[in-house]
Amino acid sequence: MNPGLPSPNGRPSDVNTVAPAPTSRRRLRVRRPRGRRQWIVSIVVLGALIALVTAVAVSRTTTPVRSRSGFIAGTAEPGGAAVQLDTTVYFPQHTPAPAVLLAHGFGGSKNDLDGQAKALARHGYVVLAYTARGFGRSGGMIHLDAPDYEVADASKLITYLASLPEVEKDKPGDPRVGVAGSSYGGGLALLTAAYDSRVDAVAADITWNSLTHALFPNAAGDSPGVFKKLWAGELFQSGTGARASAAIDATSLSAGQCGRFAPELCAAYQRAAQTGHPDAAMTALLAASSPAGVLGRIHAPTLLSQGEQDSLFPLTEADANARGIAATGTTVKVIWRAGGHDGGTTDSEIERDLYSWFDPTLRHHGKINTTFELNETGAGISSETGERVAQTLQVDSGYPAIDGHRQSTAQLTVSGPSQPVNAPAGGNPAAVTDVPGLGALAGTAATLSSLTGTSTTGLTAIPGQAAFFASAPLTDRRLIAGAPTVTFTITPTSTTDATLFLSLHDVSADGSDTLPAQLVAPLQLSGLSPGQPTTVTARLPAIVTDVAAGHRLVLSIATTDLAYQLPSDPRTYVISLAGGQAPLTLPSVDGRVVRGGNPGAWLIVGIVAVILAIALGVARSVRRRIRSAVRAELAEVPVAVTNLVKEYKDGYRAVDDVSFRVEQGQVVGLLGPNGAGKTTTLRVLMGLIAPTAGEVRVFGERIEPGAKVLARIGAFIEGPGFLPHLSGRENLRLYWAATGRPVEEADFETALGIAGLGSSIERRVKTYSHGMTQRLAIAQAMLGLPELLVLDEPTNGLDPPQIAEMREVLQSYARTGRTVIVSSHLLAEVEQTCTHVVVMHRGQLIAAGSVPEIAGAAGMQLAVTDVERATAALAAAGIASQAVPARRALEDVFLDLVGGGEA
Repeated sequence: MNPGLPSPNGRPSDVNTVAPAPTSRRRLRVRRPRGRRQWIVSIVVLGALIALVTAVAVSRTTTPVRSRSGFIAGTAEPGGAAVQLDTTVYFPQHTPAPAVLLAHGFGGSKNDLDGQAKALARHGYVVLAYTARGFGRSGGMIHLDAPDYEVADASKLITYLASLPEVEKDKPGDPRVGVAGSSYGGGLALLTAAYDSRVDAVAADITWNSLTHALFPNAAGDSPGVFKKLWAGELFQSGTGARASAAIDATSLSAGQCGRFAPELCAAYQRAAQTGHPDAAMTALLAASSPAGVLGRIHAPTLLSQGEQDSLFPLTEADANARGIAATGTTVKVIWRAGGHDGGTTDSEIERDLYSWFDPTLRHHGKINTTFELNETGAGISSETGERVAQTLQVDSGYPAIDGHRQSTAQLTVSGPSQPVNAPAGGNPAAVTDVPGLGALAGTAATLSSLTGTSTTGLTAIPGQAAFFASAPLTDRRLIAGAPTVTFTITPTSTTDATLFLSLHDVSADGSDTLPAQLVAPLQLSGLSPGQPTTVTARLPAIVTDVAAGHRLVLSIATTDLAYQLPSDPRTYVISLAGGQAPLTLPSVDGRVVRGGNPGAWLIVGIVAVILAIALGVARSVRRRIRSAVRAELAEVPVAVTNLVKEYKDGYRAVDDVSFRVEQGQVVGLLGPNGAGKTTTLRVLMGLIAPTAGEVRVFGERIEPGAKVLARIGAFIEGPGFLPHLSGRENLRLYWAATGRPVEEADFETALGIAGLGSSIERRVKTYSHGMTQRLAIAQAMLGLPELLVLDEPTNGLDPPQIAEMREVLQSYARTGRTVIVSSHLLAEVEQTCTHVVVMHRGQLIAAGSVPEIAGAAGMQLAVTDVERATAALAAAGIASQAVPARRALEDVFLDLVGGGEA
């Protein structure tokens, strides 16, 4: 992992010599081709006209929104204790206007809704965002969206909206109002519409139908099933203020440790966490907080959007809500969107859905669109992240199974011999498919060699704990959209009950295994007879996935999953199919591909954008050439940062007046804890974000998007974005091809030597560990042996021998005359790797100099904007003035001045 490196000028170089090679540079000469003046004038004029038209749309995202904050009386707690709700009302430019009551997710506050509320206000709505009782600055306790408390609070807020002159009224005391929210807020939206007839429209996102079914799911029927202990613990800790953990130990909780949960709710959770089953009291509490029993009372048009990556509230929860609401003839639209509790969704996506729903239902602008939309996973690959991306399908006939629409299905046979499966005592070790809020951690399933002729291993099923039944290779592509069903037989050897976990895997011809959305369907059976077979028909997880031709579908029936409560006693079951095979019923839909709304509108927008970009590009190119002109005195300086400031829209200043220089042949460590501003500085250096003030120059050229000098930099910042279905070697070659530079300049063998992955370089990246991915990313950054190498936390995920090898590679790289900048939060690592160090804290420069100056006994002058704060910290550390005489003193100052956060 330490190959010899040629010098920057291309000649072989002894890595032990410190002889920086001269840096070539070219000056750009601006030449104006003849005969283009008239064309340029025409484009500029056209661009100016288009700019005037688009200025209105642009201003809608920047216009200040008037708001008013205050407390509004909520429903009193049992015993009469008053409750005040923390609220903010946002006003549109023109009033009166319809209103939107905006509710947040569990554990959040009104602050989480600020961006969405402002966007809705700019769109023409009065928006009331508030913090639910039991959270943030609002009073009261958490009753889990109970009708007598949280729902009653929402009704009081609707009454308050009716008192505002800025809100449009249907009649006195009845405002024109929609209710919207995600997760906890989505449940509140549905329940409020059921209990308050003044609600005119509903938009409920990633929420539940039945909390009992969501927290105790059962793939075999409607009776309570397997306790979803990790998610329940995650939710409970959000209300208690407990520190994050995999799950909360209910036996350690007392009445005084219930945080802001209502006592009866806290006690019910503790009992369920100990037994794994809901008692009658908990079942009643969860039923009261579930829309399932009151859907027939909802008469307001309802938008239900549910995430396809959601192990807390899966697609089946939205399906049950849609069926229940539509049964009374109420208008319903369903969207199965990318993301969910296990995956992210941008505010802009949610805002788009809210506009398209509330505009026709509240403002009567346009026709209500009830087409069913879903995101087809695996339809493409993101060029930015390398991950699979979704393609939106639209089913014009509406959501299946409502309004007379039938779900289309197909059958596929799976087969395999009878297989014994073991459940270990205490459920340990357990398979790992998903961790709340983090998505997949394991990635691949257990050994499937007996079924596919290949072998893949992982944590989603443990050998001996799962039975597998595979289909023949598919002859054509197949879209699965919904919950497949299958019938199988279970024979317990010694117990009268069984706990199982069903999942459907997509296995390619080479054995690569994908578990769609990392979802499993828990199944709990009772009333079994030892030694007697019982036939079971079960629903698999509801998924949306595209299975390619040539792939197999593999049914997995396992005995453990870390996210769920497992039996304490060991047991064995025999899993079989009738006659060794069984039909797998696969739901699907027939839809047309759309690209987020009206394709014609997007085409017009695209044309306008292209023309405008050309027009603005003419003016910008001249300005850029002037600003980017190489400064002769810095032409040989790899990096010069001058008075750099980066401040975000919310006022947070990530980088505050930072200046330093990096010379050729140095290995410079950008040192500081999370939140110091290191990554932000590197992102400006790479032209990924624009500075608020100041500048960064590389070899004398100012850095901005598209700067030619960026071709002289190799970088690894915030993830490499590899394509998971390609091998490591293929990813490196594809990356280099995208640069447009000749293949012979890549020096692949040097990069592969740096990666040190051996034969694994030929494996698919999706099978790599984090450390292997990190090493491949560093090799990618070194392709072409750039003159400046920029690495963000390069040793993350590497073991000690690999860290030592990487340290030698970076030092050798710099000895050829090239320059290396690495960020780190480890002082010892920087000391061993770097020749120079720049220390940052809370966006400010604390110290800069050579490693001996910083870590040794030599003095070091601090450059800190807040001199008084620095002097006080130094004095507290027993250091006179701003001189730092030794490593220990700097560590004291570092610990005193530096805190946590994210850059």
